[in-house]
Amino acid sequence: MAKIKAGVLGATGAVGQRFIEGLQNHPWFEITSIAASERSAGKKYKEAARWRLESELPADVAEMTVVNVDPKEVDADIVFSALPADEAKTAEPEFAAAGFAVASNTSSYRMVSDVPLLIPECNYEHLDLIKVQQEKRGWDGYLTTNPNCTTIMFTLALKPLMKFGIQTVHVASMQAVSGAGYEGVPSMAILGNVIPYIGGEEEKVEMEPQKILGAFDGAKIVPADFSVSASCHRVPVMDGHTEAVWVTMRDNPTPKEVRQAMLDFDPGLRDLPTSPKKALIVKDEVDRPQPRLDRNRGNGMSVSVGRIRSGIRFIAMGHNTVRGAAGASILNAELLHKKGML
Repeated sequence: MAKIKAGVLGATGAVGQRFIEGLQNHPWFEITSIAASERSAGKKYKEAARWRLESELPADVAEMTVVNVDPKEVDADIVFSALPADEAKTAEPEFAAAGFAVASNTSSYRMVSDVPLLIPECNYEHLDLIKVQQEKRGWDGYLTTNPNCTTIMFTLALKPLMKFGIQTVHVASMQAVSGAGYEGVPSMAILGNVIPYIGGEEEKVEMEPQKILGAFDGAKIVPADFSVSASCHRVPVMDGHTEAVWVTMRDNPTPKEVRQAMLDFDPGLRDLPTSPKKALIVKDEVDRPQPRLDRNRGNGMSVSVGRIRSGIRFIAMGHNTVRGAAGASILNAELLHKKGML
């Protein structure tokens, strides 16, 4: 069976490189186009990109010529977008209007009412919103998004707790420097330090979970009825966002009941190539999860949860540039293919 042609927009950046890594030897997708800014277009990828991952730059991609972020220059059926938010605001609709499926990691359209904000284990039924989007906008293609990297970790952990009637959520994040991009945080600012502010992060974290865990009524997403209060911090960790979460629930479950709900959580998506065997891994050690020990669980796609205590309080941790970024978009694309939408 022929593979689906895939393009990467913003291919030279940190998340773009994770897309290329995640799509290598993929059973369903084949990279056929890589696109970036005008200063990179026309160059071989190995010349345009400073490869920053521990894995080697794939030889076939290294020799590909970078094209402009233009639907007329990209040869693909689906494009994975790692574009800056301001550029994505214009480019992503252009690709969708031109007939491409767009799997976006950027924030530009996450909270737009007719755009699905997907975590496949949480809200695969929100794919039905695509029909509304295409009818409203007259697009031949469509646009899907994945959440903010911080949002994904604790929202995935909240999903099995919805049955207890979530009322309020408080979260304090300890976010890795890779979330700011390769040159996002100067080493002299972060080494031996904690920066207690990440621009725009808290606002995203406080709005996105309700859309993700809301219900599709046939025309729109009705947000879940709980509040989120967040405090976000940058810490000197390379990869892996750690989050302390407090949840109040109508049914007042015990820590044992919360733990069991998380252990029993089975979204049934194991036939998707990027899906981990366990979306949630419950750690019983008193000092876990930890980024260094747990961020690569499930090839970076599992969220680890531990320290479940009365209150209810727990720690959630996941790989921010894999589960929280490129891997999330690839998983969304796999769901689209499974549903016959590619």
